[in-house]
Amino acid sequence: MPENDEVAGDGALDARTDAALDAIARGFAFPPRSPLLRTPADAGLRFDEVTFPSADGTPLEGWFIPRHDSGRLIICAHPFTFSRYGFPAHLQPWKSAFGEGFGNDFEVNLIPDYKILHDNGYNVLAYDFRNHGLSAAANGGLHSNARFEARDVLGSLAYARSRPDLAGMALGLFSRCMGAHATFVAMELDPAAFAGVRCLVAPLLLSPVVILQRQLEHAGLAGHAAEVDRRFQLITSVLLAEGGPAKSAPAVTVPTLTYGVHDDPLTHPSDLEAIFEAIGAQEKDMFWIHGTTARWDGYLWFQRHPERILAWFEKHMR
Repeated sequence: MPENDEVAGDGALDARTDAALDAIARGFAFPPRSPLLRTPADAGLRFDEVTFPSADGTPLEGWFIPRHDSGRLIICAHPFTFSRYGFPAHLQPWKSAFGEGFGNDFEVNLIPDYKILHDNGYNVLAYDFRNHGLSAAANGGLHSNARFEARDVLGSLAYARSRPDLAGMALGLFSRCMGAHATFVAMELDPAAFAGVRCLVAPLLLSPVVILQRQLEHAGLAGHAAEVDRRFQLITSVLLAEGGPAKSAPAVTVPTLTYGVHDDPLTHPSDLEAIFEAIGAQEKDMFWIHGTTARWDGYLWFQRHPERILAWFEKHMR
């Protein structure tokens, strides 16, 4: 975090700035839920509604999309404020969350991703993190820099292994943004739980403190990142600055592919590059998406250009 970030106690700022910083801190601490506007049936897929416990018992909701002639399973984990369906950024109030001023004002529908995976020979399990989608509220509704969400990743693995029809399958992970960060933390906390996981695709990783800084710059509040993080800590007991993906990345030892939008205004290229360098896997790869500044185009990249990601899964899950 920049050394010149202002740290101010309550009452040290003008009322408008004080309220804006509080709103940003609370937005990071309490993720707003987004609805599930579509299901796999919209893509012609048969699916089962499933529920299973997180590692700490929190009930999680998901979809299981079977491919009966396949012995391969991919578990999909979504980004912050998204759900297993995606994110309705074409509608308010979700349009205002990351869309206005950043070009992310269009729907992200992840259902086509599941169809591509299914049609290419994979069973698919997609679930909502706690405090997201239709999964249960937990920890007072708090998001805590992937600490709690890592338990949900572990729960999804335990669920897959608990089902006789899935337990022996080759297993891969497709975890976006917060889903990837939570996966990194889970690997650090319980590496044994990932025994047998063949590979990971972890796109659009970023450090929470970097997106905080970028949002503050956009709002004309640059220089207040330390103060917002102080307020975040007062709510959650942790600092954003102390828990980015790079911290847990050395624990990631499965073959890992990542990618990002090079000119994404919510982050910096150097952030993803630093996270990638920290990944402990002997086999890892990354690429950049050019020609857009919309982060949402990164979330839609797989359904528009699936070849490279499918090749990664095919290589490691044969």
